[in-house]
Amino acid sequence: MTINAEASGPRPRSFFTPTRIITYGIIIVAALYYLLPLYVMITTSLKGLPEIRWGNIFAPPLEVTFEPWVKAWTSACTGLTCNGLAPGFWNSVKITLPSTVVSVFVAAVSGYALVNWRFKGSEFFFTVLLLGSFIPYQVMLYPLVMITAQMKIFGTLWAVILIHTIFGMPILTLLFRNYFASLPQELFKAARVDGAGFWRIFFQIMVPMSLPIFAVAIILQVTGIWNDFLFGVVFAGTQNYPMTVQLNNIVNSVQGVREYNVNMAATILTAAVPLIVYFVSGKWFVRGIAAGAVKG
Repeated sequence: MTINAEASGPRPRSFFTPTRIITYGIIIVAALYYLLPLYVMITTSLKGLPEIRWGNIFAPPLEVTFEPWVKAWTSACTGLTCNGLAPGFWNSVKITLPSTVVSVFVAAVSGYALVNWRFKGSEFFFTVLLLGSFIPYQVMLYPLVMITAQMKIFGTLWAVILIHTIFGMPILTLLFRNYFASLPQELFKAARVDGAGFWRIFFQIMVPMSLPIFAVAIILQVTGIWNDFLFGVVFAGTQNYPMTVQLNNIVNSVQGVREYNVNMAATILTAAVPLIVYFVSGKWFVRGIAAGAVKG
């Protein structure tokens, strides 16, 4: 007795379909496009100057040396001073930490109030705040110079901190507002029925449920402030230049032989903080940006 069994269900599809080939091909080309400059910077920073002059920029270093990294951090020259990137690093830290903390906190409270504690004129206030995020920074430079000069903080770190805090709040408020709008309103109403007030609801209910959007806000602020050049060079003063301004001065300094390995090492050191932040918080960033930018 023989039984003829016929396979049922969809026919297995080949992995190498035209769609997948095109998709993975685009991804690989894009990855190489962004990784190739990073590879060149790393290999060049680990070479000595003679090897850079004689060899191929894509070739790995024959003799690995970390002297360019040490010089970039401690003794690279920016004009007449040769203190390296270390002073600029600590200036960037002093600017980034308070600017990020204050702007994220104020934006979170503002977004929470706009969603759950609507007041008269709240929509107009949100519209004005949203329009503020589209104003080019360059348009506001001269008025900000005059304002900070009148406040006696021009040429100090406080001027840069204040400006980064103000300019970061509109887009962050938009993100927080959209995220809080996606949360169940029943939780807020139940807390109100139980007698919870503004701050208790915010800290005990909203904040624990909003860690992804907080991660997004922190990443956006840290990378934006750390990578900023314009505000740092205009408002900080020569003694308070952040790391990006110091990097520009090192790379564009023309004194004797141009040290490409030191320049590459300085560039990587300057970009290290944003890269570390992205690698550590990448999962939270994707989750939070999807919820905060799409919903609402």
